[in-house]
Amino acid sequence: MDHISIDIKSMTIPELEGYLKNLGQPKFRAKQIFSWLHDKRVLSFDEMTNLPAALREGLKNDCEITAFTTERKLCSALDGTIKYLYRLSDGEYVESVLMRYEHGNSLCISTQVGCRMGCSFCASTKAGFVRHLTPSEILEQVYSAARDTGERVGSIVLMGIGEPLDNFDNVMRFLELVASPEGLNLSHRHISLSTCGLVDRIYELADMDLQITLSISLHATTDETRDQIMPVNRKWKIGELLTACRYYTDKTHRRISYEYSLISGVNDSQEQAAELAALLKGTLCHVNLIPINYVEEAGYEKSSRQRIYAFQKTLCDRGVNATVRRTLGADIDAACGQLRRQALR
Repeated sequence: MDHISIDIKSMTIPELEGYLKNLGQPKFRAKQIFSWLHDKRVLSFDEMTNLPAALREGLKNDCEITAFTTERKLCSALDGTIKYLYRLSDGEYVESVLMRYEHGNSLCISTQVGCRMGCSFCASTKAGFVRHLTPSEILEQVYSAARDTGERVGSIVLMGIGEPLDNFDNVMRFLELVASPEGLNLSHRHISLSTCGLVDRIYELADMDLQITLSISLHATTDETRDQIMPVNRKWKIGELLTACRYYTDKTHRRISYEYSLISGVNDSQEQAAELAALLKGTLCHVNLIPINYVEEAGYEKSSRQRIYAFQKTLCDRGVNATVRRTLGADIDAACGQLRRQALR
């Protein structure tokens, strides 16, 4: 039978303590190992110099430290955005995008290899779903970007390839690890999780009261339009989704961000802007208006600048806070899913 390596970077400190106890090792070694993996972010057991040589050898035999190969790296000449295409240990690919803002660096990361949600305007789902990413594979995107740039990642957006709530347990473990004081120690308030609207999981997330920012990919104001562009809506209608969102804000007191990608002639009329304002009026929210990225097979065109700003004005005039998202990395095709698909071809 093949030896299955332990994914040590996905383990919490209590789990490490349990594992080391079985090896007859003292409890304090767990924090040492965790610190090497998540604070110093080493990629080999040989670098863990304060561990006994025999323990290092034992770890090498039992465990593996998740690491990637950077297959491609694209740097924007316009705004310093960096796009990474990583090759995983099984030969699959995922993408991350580092965005530079005045307030610090934000990293958009993937949670799955591919996606099974089938949204018609999204490149990530075109090549289909392959598998979930492990907690360590989600984390390693953050560590790799920090290692490569020598800069701190100050905020994280779970908005790359995949639906985070479809990989619920691994994403929750990632959130626990990334906030650990012995590791990156990143507050959940600096993390956004974007979902197309898995209603049952939104309730679960609300009950956990993690203080992350929830982003909802809404993209339509009627069930008829949303059914066409987002298959998830055939299971949970807009009304059910918004009820879950109200539950989330009541429970966490956190403002929800609604993502709305504007597609010319599909969801960008003044009537639809008024409908959106009516849907969200009186809720604790913010609307992010996104000029849609061109995806070959979808055949959608982005709305004109004039229509985008008219849509924003209608929302603001009706009491709903809305901003137009600045397009970053326009010269490097920074929409997630594009590089992976090129690599697969």
